[in-house]
Amino acid sequence: MQVEIAHVRAGDLDAFYRESEREALKTLYEFTVVWHEETHEFAATDGELTCGGATIRIAASLAHVERVVVAEGRRRCGIGRRLLEAAADVANYYNCHKMTALVPHRSRAQQFLEACGYREEAVLPQHTFKLDVAVLRKFLL
Repeated sequence: MQVEIAHVRAGDLDAFYRESEREALKTLYEFTVVWHEETHEFAATDGELTCGGATIRIAASLAHVERVVVAEGRRRCGIGRRLLEAAADVANYYNCHKMTALVPHRSRAQQFLEACGYREEAVLPQHTFKLDVAVLRKFLL
């Protein structure tokens, strides 16, 4: 049988992953993995106006900050910090022991996360857009 490789749309493999991923993770880690993955969204609003948002992904007791975005005119007012705090509350609920984020190394984003209690864990050279990327983490427990 000849196997074809094809580019498919997002979501087309969901059923396959539901059926196969648990066994694949067990093989990868060499023990039974209790794995759940979910995404959580947070919004900062001022009346009807959305002025910020954040997304975290939680998997295997780890939370990862996918994004934190604050409207240009509303930055440096504590909105981003409050979005991260709300995300950490949810991560704590799911017993995550840490939250991670990836940002350009030595950037203003890294300075912001460090001011929020995150610490540099590693630097990935030439990782995204040929920039060094800092992996930051904040222990929750």
